[in-house]
Amino acid sequence: MFRIALSLALLICLSFGVKAAPPEDSTTVSEAEQQAIDSIVASYKYKTGKIEISNGEIVLNVPAGFKFLDAAQSKQLLTDIWGNPPETSEDALGMIFPANTDPFTPNSYAFIVSYDETGFVKDEDADKINYDDMLKQLQEDEVEANAARTKLGYQPIHMVGWAQKPYYDKKRNVLHWAKELKFGDDEVNTLNYDVRVLGRKGVLSLKAIATTTELALVNKNIDQVLHIASFNKDFTYADFNPGVDKIAAVGIGALVAGKVLAKVGFFAVILKFLAPLWKFIALGFVALIGVFRKFFTGRRKKQEETAELATEEEVVAAEEVEATAPSAGAEQEKH
Repeated sequence: MFRIALSLALLICLSFGVKAAPPEDSTTVSEAEQQAIDSIVASYKYKTGKIEISNGEIVLNVPAGFKFLDAAQSKQLLTDIWGNPPETSEDALGMIFPANTDPFTPNSYAFIVSYDETGFVKDEDADKINYDDMLKQLQEDEVEANAARTKLGYQPIHMVGWAQKPYYDKKRNVLHWAKELKFGDDEVNTLNYDVRVLGRKGVLSLKAIATTTELALVNKNIDQVLHIASFNKDFTYADFNPGVDKIAAVGIGALVAGKVLAKVGFFAVILKFLAPLWKFIALGFVALIGVFRKFFTGRRKKQEETAELATEEEVVAAEEVEATAPSAGAEQEKH
């Protein structure tokens, strides 16, 4: 429902050029709004079957029951319709939806497809990782990250636990897991469901957009999702050439933890991987009532926060420069 509300707010802004809000005591979608939604839904052209992406390195076999939205349309959806910053969708190669849904369907989900040419990820540590210990470490690390987030005016983020414990299929080189995250005082927790397919030169990512209420639905279809993406010949995990190919600086454990388990770790996961969900998270999964007004005032607040963040980053950068200068002896001794 929130996706519909947020999209409608954007539609009103784009269609009429004003920031008018509808009556707050109504959850009814007007005929004009519904026509606008229908027009957007009809504009998307989906594909099924075998689809090659990333210059032919990757192949998607989209089965019956699913459909694929290409990169250009997905980026437009993520930015213009769902209201995310353009930089958060730069790496999107497309999106996978259940066949009977669309971007406005409530209580559903979608997977964003992307590829990180980080190098060949060694999997020797896959059977040695204690994910219960990792969870504790992530929860400890979030304390420092949340202090920084709160200082900058953002909601704290708490990792409630594994919604789906990490599992690595060594035969297929496919890793998947799900985290349950709580943002501030939001009543509905966010589902961070990840699928990683390891290849010769990097990692293919499928990241779900959903809440914990959709976990059962995602789990019901996850076996099919796990088989959708693979690498073409010469780009598979088995094609790795140790004398030629780059080896990634991370292993299986670091992929799950967010590449770096210490300090930046959990914070980096949120910034890099949950950015596409920011508009949903920032306002919370709420009913249509009052969303239009919150969205428009939220945009102004977000702009102010961004300006403050930029200023803070400039100050930090300046302090770092000063700390490394010859005249800053005291600061140099600290480092």
